[in-house]
Order: sequence, then structure tokens, then C-alpha cells
Amino acid sequence: MIADTMTLLSLLGRIMRYFLLRPETLFLLCISLALWSYFFHTDEVKTIVKSSRDAVKMVKGKVAEIMQNEKFGGLDVLDAEFAKTWEFKSNNVAVYSIQGRRDHMEDRFEVLTDVVNKSHPSIFGVFDGHGGEAAAEYVKTHLPDVLRQHLQAYEKEKENSVLNYQTILEKQILSLDKEMIDKLSEKYDEAGTTCLVALLSDKELTVANVGDSRGVLCDKDGNTIPLSHDHKPYQLKERKRIKQAGGFISFNGSWRVQGILAMSRSMGDYPLKNLNVIVSDPDIMTFDLDKLQPQFMILASDGLWDAFSNEEAVRFILERLDEPHFGAKSIVLQAFYRGCPDNITVMVVKFKGTGSGKPAEQ
Repeated sequence: MIADTMTLLSLLGRIMRYFLLRPETLFLLCISLALWSYFFHTDEVKTIVKSSRDAVKMVKGKVAEIMQNEKFGGLDVLDAEFAKTWEFKSNNVAVYSIQGRRDHMEDRFEVLTDVVNKSHPSIFGVFDGHGGEAAAEYVKTHLPDVLRQHLQAYEKEKENSVLNYQTILEKQILSLDKEMIDKLSEKYDEAGTTCLVALLSDKELTVANVGDSRGVLCDKDGNTIPLSHDHKPYQLKERKRIKQAGGFISFNGSWRVQGILAMSRSMGDYPLKNLNVIVSDPDIMTFDLDKLQPQFMILASDGLWDAFSNEEAVRFILERLDEPHFGAKSIVLQAFYRGCPDNITVMVVKFKGTGSGKPAEQ
């Protein structure tokens, strides 16, 4: 009798182990209980299930809104998430600028044109501040106006002048930097900024760069033409100059001058200027528009270039020139969603007619 009982218990144990306790059986049992609770049990269970379903729908909707396509065409609602969003649009130039993930907005930009009298070339500038916004704001406020005054005087006396666009740019950038350092140092304001300025006339494009904001151009064949080169401490020429001045570079997330500044040239930054390890000398390049016959150019702070290569940016904008901001808004948002931690400012200047080599009417 005892043996029969043991045999029966052993059989029941095997049934439990091999059938009732199998994962598939337990899963089906849970589903059955959930369905029974939903249809025949309390309103509280129904509320929980309904709330979960609504939550899933909400998450799916948000993901679909963000990831619906590469152009981010429906993301106007997300502008409210950026503490500072600036935009500018005229006939041939568009700018989109966001604070992004930074605590403060230190990017600035400016556009100065004179379509009616054409007394000077069009002036486009992007200024990426650091250590505060004072330097970028100062350069944005003063440099374009100073350049306009000197360019107007130059255009009147061009035939007899020993100056040209390059010498005017270099002289005024260095002069304004000295003036700004005198003012900011009195307030112990250590702010600095990059300076990327383009002068656009009928035949010629002249670009001056200080720091690591960057310009690129798309020619008639869709090729990418660099308009500037970043000034970084690890570059041989920059490293030698810093060492000769008695300075050093060290790695702290990136290569930095005196362990502080992640670029080797800037405007402002008076403590480093006093050590002669940082300079404001611009690199300046001139481009023949008739030869290049450009479609558009991009001027942007390094927030964009943290997320895009030159070639990627050109391809991205080339496909979006028909958008209201010529693709500037789309590429800024794309850089943000790629994880860029910086302020992002992008200026797209569109030329009249593909392959015409002429700037569009302002």
C-alpha cells in the first residue's frame, strides 16, 4: 500500500515537473488569468490594462514622430525643447541656431548685404563663443559693421588702393581682437570666440577663419570644397608655435592649450593671449566663383562638425535645398539627434542657378 502511494506521488511529481511547470504552460496560464480578469473581474484590472496600452501607444507615437524620416520634417513642435532657438531667412541665405544640450547659448551669427547699391560684398559670419558669450557677442556686434565701412571705402578707391579683401579682413580681425581684449580684461572676462567670416562678391569668395568653426562649398558637380581649416593644438604648425612661446598642450578629453582651450587660435581669451600661446591671426583663402560655379556654401560652428564630415554635410544639404531653410534647420536637428552636446549654428548660402557661379540676389 505504501509502495503504491509512493508510486502515485512520484507520477504526480513528474506530471507537475514535465507539464504544469513548463514555461509554455505557465505562460498560457498567466494569459488565461489575465483575460479572465479583464473580462469578468474588477474595473481596477481593466483600468491598469488600459493605462498600459495607452502608455505604449504614446511612446510609439513619440518615437514615430522623431524617427519618421531623415529630414525631420514634422519636428516644429520640438523647437520648444530648446532654450534658445534663432533663425534667419532671406532670399539666398538661411540660418538655424540652437542652444542644444549646453547650459548657455554662446553661438552668434550675422549677415550684412547691400543689394541696392552694392557698395560692398555681402558679409556672412559665424562666431562660436566659449567661457561665456561676451566675446562672441562683441565680435558679432562690431566686426561686420567695421568690415562694411572699410569695404565701402575700398570699393570707392579700388583702382588706386594697395589693399584687397584679404588684407582688409586680416587687419580688422586683429585690430578688433586687440580692442576687445582691452575691454574684456578690464572686467576680468576670460571669454573667447571663433571667427568665421565670408565676403561674397560677383566674382570672388574670400573666407577668413580663426578657430574651429568651419566652411565648406558645393561646386557645380556636387564636389566638396573646404573653405577653411580648423586651428587645433595637435597640428604640427600650431604645436611648434605654442612650444616656442613657452606653452604646452595636454590631453583632457581633447588636446588643449595649457590644458584649457581646445583650439589654438581665437579672438578674446586674454589670459592665454598674455602668455602668447593663443593668437588671433586668421587664415584667409580666396576662391574664383567663375571657376567653381558653386551651388551653395555652409558656414557652421563646430557643433555641426562634431556630427557630420564635410562630405556628409554637403550631401545632406544638396538633397534639401528646396526646403524653407535650404536644409539648415534639418541638418541642425539631425546633428542634435546624433548626440551633439554643443550649441549648433548652421548658415547655408545658396547661389543663383546651379552652375551659374553668381551669388543669388539677397
